[in-house]
Amino acid sequence: MRLFAIRDYRYLFGAQIIALFGTGLTTVALGLLAYDLAGPRAGMVLGTALTIKMVMYVVIAPLAAAYVDRLPRRTFLVLLDVVRAAVVLALPLVSEVWHIYVLIGLLQAGSAAFTPTFQAVIPDIVTDQSDYTRALSASQVAYTMESLLSPVLAAVALAFISFNWLFLGTSAGFLLSALLVLKTRIPNARPSAHTQAWDKAAAGIRAFLRTPRLRGIMALNLVVAAAGSIVVVNTVNYVRDELGGSQSGVAWMLAASGGGTLLAALVLPRVLDRITARTVMTTGAGVLVGGTIAAVALLAAGLTTWTGTAIVWTVIGIGMALIVTPTGNVLRASVRPNALPEVFAAQFSLSHLAWLITYPIAGWLGTNSGFALAWSVLAALAGAGAVGALLLWPRHDGRRAVTEPTAEPVTPGRPAPRTDRSSLSKAA
Repeated sequence: MRLFAIRDYRYLFGAQIIALFGTGLTTVALGLLAYDLAGPRAGMVLGTALTIKMVMYVVIAPLAAAYVDRLPRRTFLVLLDVVRAAVVLALPLVSEVWHIYVLIGLLQAGSAAFTPTFQAVIPDIVTDQSDYTRALSASQVAYTMESLLSPVLAAVALAFISFNWLFLGTSAGFLLSALLVLKTRIPNARPSAHTQAWDKAAAGIRAFLRTPRLRGIMALNLVVAAAGSIVVVNTVNYVRDELGGSQSGVAWMLAASGGGTLLAALVLPRVLDRITARTVMTTGAGVLVGGTIAAVALLAAGLTTWTGTAIVWTVIGIGMALIVTPTGNVLRASVRPNALPEVFAAQFSLSHLAWLITYPIAGWLGTNSGFALAWSVLAALAGAGAVGALLLWPRHDGRRAVTEPTAEPVTPGRPAPRTDRSSLSKAA
């Protein structure tokens, strides 16, 4: 594959995969740690921890994007990996719930700065449009492989060791990721179209507000978060308390959702060659709305079985992939190259803002009022997001979409930069 012939991308992709698997192990272990410390109230503890994570992402990611072109990006990425490795190593030592909150805040502050910087590096290393499209797909496949295999690996490991040892694997993953980043030749960031840090932080948000298809993506972010919160936050208590499962059972149920995501992600590259991203993504919204309604129906009918739950979790995984996989191409088609870091950071923050809304509903409402009420509220939010996407993202959106605040300045005497209209049409 020509993409992996690019040495620097190969190392950077390897760093991403290793860090992702470390993060995946942490996600499983964190849920089990919360159950160990809080028992039936583990959902509330996990919901609070993940809410702290989302606050860090929403606040720090745009600031990181604003300052990233002033920093040596390779050194910055390595430093963030090392910090995360140290924080994760401390998680098995906690004895109080508030210790989890403090460490998660530190860990996710590092992740919030790492992700937009990492995303901004890829187009500087993979400059060909078709290769960049494949890089986006490969990145999504990496995410989905982690969603599938991390819980499976955790399930196997938990048959032999305590979940605390999973944190050690995460820490090692971050350190290995740092070594691979050190071997990558990362070019200096291209100067942004904005000179003031706060202008740069706000530029991506303005692009979303002024571009119809990006407004549609904001609505779709809510759909993904509403359905995904059921899986991420409630699986631990649902499997342990409702289904009477073990620690390994939690991991296998998470793997069911990851399997659905992987299946869809592997098929989508061919589908997107023939069907517009809007059609695929709004279809995914419909799948997620259906999945959340099915989850509520299972509870209402008293059909809390392993098979029924696994089917619903798989459907949710499929729907999430249908929305998340094409998002990078839509963002790239909507702005010019020097605005990509800001727009990627804006999507990072806006998508996690949606999770910031839904995590407390799944965790706090689910713990205090029961899964049925919490999941009904999340299903309603998913439905509202799906309708919003259909209304905000015009069916025929082939016109020029680059907004003035993110446009590349034109030097007198030079022709204006051209917009790739074919990619705009495909994104529509």
